[in-house]
Amino acid sequence: MIFSELLQQAQNIAAISHSRIGVERESQRVSLNGKLAVTNHPNVLGSRQFHPYIRTDFAETQLEIVTPVVNTVNDLFRWLAALHDVTYQSMPANEMLWPLSMPPELPIRDDEIKLAKLPDFQGVLYRRYLARIYGRRKQMISGLHFNFEFPTVLVEELYQHQSEVTDFKCFKNILYLKTARNYLHYRWLITYLFGASPVAESNYFESNDEQPQTEVRSIRNSKFGYCNKNNVQVSFESLQTYFADIETQIREGHLIKEKEFYSPIRLRRSEQTIDQQASVDYLELRNIDINPFERYGVSENQIVFLELFMLFMLWTDEKETSNDWIMAGDQINNEVALESPLTPTRYRTNGLKIIDLMKRMAQQLDLKGYERVLQQAKNGLTDVAKTISGRMVKQLMTINQSVFATANGLENRKVITQIPYQLNGFTNMELSTQILMFDAIQKGITVDVIDENDQLLKLQLSHQIEYVKNGNMTSRDSYIVPLIMKNKTATKKILTTSGFNAPAGVEFISMNMALAAYPRFMGNPIVIKPQSANYGRGVTVFKLSPSLVDYSQAIRRAFAECSTVLVESFIAGPEYRFLVIDDKVKAVLLRIPANVTGDGHHTVKQLVAIKNQSVLRGLNDRTPLTKISLGMVEQMTLKSQQFTVDSIPMSGQRIYLRKNSNISSGGDSVDVTDQIDFTYKEKAAAAVKCLGAKICGIDLIIPDRSVPVSDHESYSIIEANYNPMMDMHCYPYKGQKHRVTADVLEFLFPQLNDL
Repeated sequence: MIFSELLQQAQNIAAISHSRIGVERESQRVSLNGKLAVTNHPNVLGSRQFHPYIRTDFAETQLEIVTPVVNTVNDLFRWLAALHDVTYQSMPANEMLWPLSMPPELPIRDDEIKLAKLPDFQGVLYRRYLARIYGRRKQMISGLHFNFEFPTVLVEELYQHQSEVTDFKCFKNILYLKTARNYLHYRWLITYLFGASPVAESNYFESNDEQPQTEVRSIRNSKFGYCNKNNVQVSFESLQTYFADIETQIREGHLIKEKEFYSPIRLRRSEQTIDQQASVDYLELRNIDINPFERYGVSENQIVFLELFMLFMLWTDEKETSNDWIMAGDQINNEVALESPLTPTRYRTNGLKIIDLMKRMAQQLDLKGYERVLQQAKNGLTDVAKTISGRMVKQLMTINQSVFATANGLENRKVITQIPYQLNGFTNMELSTQILMFDAIQKGITVDVIDENDQLLKLQLSHQIEYVKNGNMTSRDSYIVPLIMKNKTATKKILTTSGFNAPAGVEFISMNMALAAYPRFMGNPIVIKPQSANYGRGVTVFKLSPSLVDYSQAIRRAFAECSTVLVESFIAGPEYRFLVIDDKVKAVLLRIPANVTGDGHHTVKQLVAIKNQSVLRGLNDRTPLTKISLGMVEQMTLKSQQFTVDSIPMSGQRIYLRKNSNISSGGDSVDVTDQIDFTYKEKAAAAVKCLGAKICGIDLIIPDRSVPVSDHESYSIIEANYNPMMDMHCYPYKGQKHRVTADVLEFLFPQLNDL
């Protein structure tokens, strides 16, 4: 079967850029000075036995980060960014990930290299076996595994274009086995370009071990790396011979189970290790060194090159029988791995020919977007200093590897954790959704982004599936709940008829009628707001009786947001947001309207600019606080205090720029969960329950939060929110942080507390 001819007939060949791909990145946890960590795997990461994303490998210090399967390189790196973010923020502040494949300096005594403390005793026994057979030190090497599956639409089309094989599973096996055999033969080029383990740190080799005497391209991919004993031989000629050989190795005691076969490439199926009755679904490339120059251990260009390289492995013909072909590849790879990183490989001409053939293949198949990675590979073959190992060794001429790795690790930690409230890779989503995703990933809940623009997530733990929108809207609230809360008039009627306090008001469905009603409100402080609007849009607060001009502007602003407008009595006092989840108050915030405090030197405009520099402030629901604006509403508020944007307030003088206290309009959030009297928490929880809600933000005006409700009824419920901001409780302007997104997850998945 000539796959190059089949590929040229394929209409879906461009789908190769949408192959199903994933990455497993191993790394040692180390202290900030590059010493092997002595702490246990972080408890906040939930059950390591079932975690879909962050696990322990051989040792207690060895993390494994596993991305979900995705269809684009861009999505792969979004997930790598997110998972590294969660990993770093789950580790102690004085630890980081070691950015090399070769481990840091190891303890002198073997028993000080701690095996992973797994709850599964079989897993512990397996690691003890590996330690006895291969030694603990070899197991401390880390690498990057690249999982690759050809696009299903392409494989199905190739199957239709041939007639030699009538069974689709059999065809897939032939396709993947050919690709695997060629990869095993040509993988030396990957070792040459991407090898990145030139030097071993102290105590990796023991005194009597054979070891390289100078820098090499890749210890990990050489005979000195982590590999099976020489008597373990497995044929890739067919799936039947592959499994027959593995069974023989297990029967003869050379392997304990199939996963101990440490081939540079492994045949896999989607759900489990394959057996003789199954088909190969994807290939696992296991020979990629950690790239110390890349934050996530690998670059996008490396992944793009590997995608094209795998297509070429299917395209190009084998030149010898399968076993001889693979054996020749093993010999060349070991030779290349042990070459000096700054010496041209003796296989340079062959490498350039491969790159040229890959380029011709791409041209014949009309594949776009690979020119850059092919040129980079060619540059690496013509100039060894442009390979990863060459770049490393040039730097190691002036500093030792430990200093180099520690500096890179510190920089990675700094960049990844510099904005702790964001989830790297998904910063375009609303912040409440980002934080919920972070918590779900951390707890080992599988996350699938169903609709990024609509902030809709699918969460799965074992067989339980939950859908969450905006980080707070779930199936636990019935459809009618948001409809009630969206209608402020209906919300008020339900609450007041149930005995709760709410401000009196009038509803208008006509702008002209609302404008004509001005005399009714003369001499009274009022609030004008749309019947259905969130985040304070269209809301105007008059703490004193407004002029006709100001009243008219406020009415028009409210009608611009909704066809029905409410004019309510203004209730004086601080405004508090109570977040209620499952009938319990989880957090309480004092919301202070947008303001600045004078210093006697800067203008209001300058003070706003200074306050807006905070990393917590931004726009479009992507930060815990919102930048303060200086628009018409703010200038009207300043005018009511006899200020302008150019006024210079006295030192310590607080100037308000808004009368409504919404965080989304620049307000400050101050946590008072532990300071507010419990009777108000009871009142808030009861009001939310009255509305039939399970997750709700309810706003109360409370003149004196220290005086219990039972002593007076001077509170007023001004609003209930079916889509409350979660992030402002997680990252308040001042006060205690409350991880209310985690509370949502524990409400949805109560079994989390048992894992």
